[in-house]
Amino acid sequence: MKVNVQRDVCMRFGADFFGCDLSLKVGVARNVQDGLRPLNGLRLQPGNDVCGWYLWAGDEFSHAEDFFVPLHGIHLKEWAPLVIPYLGLPPGWRFLITEQYEDAWEDPQLLESE
Repeated sequence: MKVNVQRDVCMRFGADFFGCDLSLKVGVARNVQDGLRPLNGLRLQPGNDVCGWYLWAGDEFSHAEDFFVPLHGIHLKEWAPLVIPYLGLPPGWRFLITEQYEDAWEDPQLLESE
């Protein structure tokens, strides 16, 4: 079911589906658990034990070294189930969502800095 929903999101935004192994780690800001909106995500290239996703809540992004903590993707079911349909978007994509709003777009600059 989850993969079909992720494929539907990709199709809606004209993106290729790029699966996300939830046994791998995501970088997640602690504020994602707080119910703060919007939820933001960006995907870099996966590697080793990470799937490439970085997630945060609210309007403020931080470059602080401790802003993101590693979390196995499977725990997103408790932390932020709202993001799971968007995790099939490929590297170089972003999303911004709330319960009433969604946007996803390609951002090639995400892959240039790698």
